[in-house]
Amino acid sequence: MTKQLIPRQLPQLMPQEPTQLMPQEPAQLVPQESTSQAHIDLKPQASTPLNLMLGLLGGVALAVMIALNSELAKYGSPLLASWVAHGVGTLVALLLLGAVRLRQGCLTRCNEAAPWWAYLGGLPGAFTVVLGAMTVNSALGLSASIAFIMAGQILFGLVCDRLGLFGMARRRLSWGQGAALAVMALGALIVLLAQEGA
Repeated sequence: MTKQLIPRQLPQLMPQEPTQLMPQEPAQLVPQESTSQAHIDLKPQASTPLNLMLGLLGGVALAVMIALNSELAKYGSPLLASWVAHGVGTLVALLLLGAVRLRQGCLTRCNEAAPWWAYLGGLPGAFTVVLGAMTVNSALGLSASIAFIMAGQILFGLVCDRLGLFGMARRRLSWGQGAALAVMALGALIVLLAQEGA
């Protein structure tokens, strides 16, 4: 009886050979695509005829705005002209905003929130109206005022492009851009001198 049990219990008592674990390959981390479409491309893009035409129209609109605000400032004050201009602009912007929202259904290009200082564009706009009304109604007149305003815009635009201010793409400046600024400043001075000599 015992002889029959011993052979049966021997396999259980015998040490079993350790099972060899196959080396596992390290898990490769697959980069997941971000679900947020918050990528903003800041690379400089080539100019198109449409962009150039829109820029010219923006310059014409700025000149018309300065002329209208300056005329209104004659009957009140530059501050009143600034208040009326931005009040009317707010109403027009709300109408355009509603039209775009109904057409596209979305007002933002990405899910990323804009920085806080991006909402302060109305501050320099108010000063533009006030200063423009003051200079146009002075000895400068409309043409010389616009000429110096454009020279100031080009100067500040070159600084923004070079340093990448206000989230702009950084661009390498060339001697041609510096020459354009000099020509613009010279043109503004010629407009002023011709106006005074007339």
